[in-house]
Amino acid sequence: MAQQKIKRLYLIPILSKALDILELLEEEKRPITLEAIYQRSQISKTSVYRILKTFVHRGYVAQSPDGSYRLVSRPKKIRFGFAGQSAEMPFSEAVTTSLRTAAAASGVELLVRDNRYDADTAIKNAREFVAEGVDLVIEFQIEEHVAPTIAHIISRAGIPLIAIDIPHPHACYFGVDNFQVGFEAGELLAQHAISRWKKKVDWVIGLDVAEAGGFVQSRITGAFEGIRSLLPDLPQEALIRLDGRGMRETSARVVADFFKRHQRTDRILIAAATDTSALGALQATLDAQREKNVAIVGQDCIPEVLEEMKKPQSPIIASVSHEAHSYGPRLVQLGVAILRGHTVPPYNWVQHRIITAKMVQEQEE
Repeated sequence: MAQQKIKRLYLIPILSKALDILELLEEEKRPITLEAIYQRSQISKTSVYRILKTFVHRGYVAQSPDGSYRLVSRPKKIRFGFAGQSAEMPFSEAVTTSLRTAAAASGVELLVRDNRYDADTAIKNAREFVAEGVDLVIEFQIEEHVAPTIAHIISRAGIPLIAIDIPHPHACYFGVDNFQVGFEAGELLAQHAISRWKKKVDWVIGLDVAEAGGFVQSRITGAFEGIRSLLPDLPQEALIRLDGRGMRETSARVVADFFKRHQRTDRILIAAATDTSALGALQATLDAQREKNVAIVGQDCIPEVLEEMKKPQSPIIASVSHEAHSYGPRLVQLGVAILRGHTVPPYNWVQHRIITAKMVQEQEE
């Protein structure tokens, strides 16, 4: 007689344990302590603790002040609206990816829109978030002059707002300390001039983003201060701001125009407000064959810049990482805290990290 085949059960043990605890709470119909759940479920106390904390975080279970737990009616899923700066900007896309991942892990529904680096589109997206009834908006757009309009649209609907990089009225700010990241970039440029050019610098170019306003422009202010802290004899008139708009083509054009008006032997330091601008400056430098007399530091540490820094003698000598991967978890945590009525700081600073060409090249060895 043929042996009967035993059907395999495809079960997930920890999920089964979690459901056992949920069913226990449903039967109890009153608050119950962790110890009592542990005794009755025969599940390890560590697993019981972690499962309960997950249920509390996701809104299935409430914890009383005395530490006991009870089943609650499942609230509607939290919905965040996120308007990214531009799908064509690598740093913006890295932030979007980080936020998508964090929202999915936390049970937050995320509606994503693309501001397309355009003021009118950003306003349109804000109105759509209001129409869709999101619980909170995270705004990442470049135009300072429309920040009050966007903030008014969202605030009027009674929706909390988190603004990335550019402050908006009524909003909680999230981003880097722009002056500090600029200052550290300036120090790196000055150190390059000291070690490679014997302190000889003819020009310092700050590739700015004029439409972003004073908050983001302080990256270039900080860079100038960082350079002059180590090169105090550098004349003020040697420091020039050019508007690269944070974009590659515009930055390449304004830097190329500057090169045409100045000698090939001039030694030039370039502090770029973004890595995309830094890549534009790099292109102008290569086209003019001025690699030996130009040093560039960017902001954001996008993959293309990291690849460029692997090349020996690249004009891009460093970039400041704003740790885009950390944005998602922190933004979700901040948004949930706001919706739960917790007091949060008005300014939430992102950690940053200097990445030099030498560091990148040593990792390759």
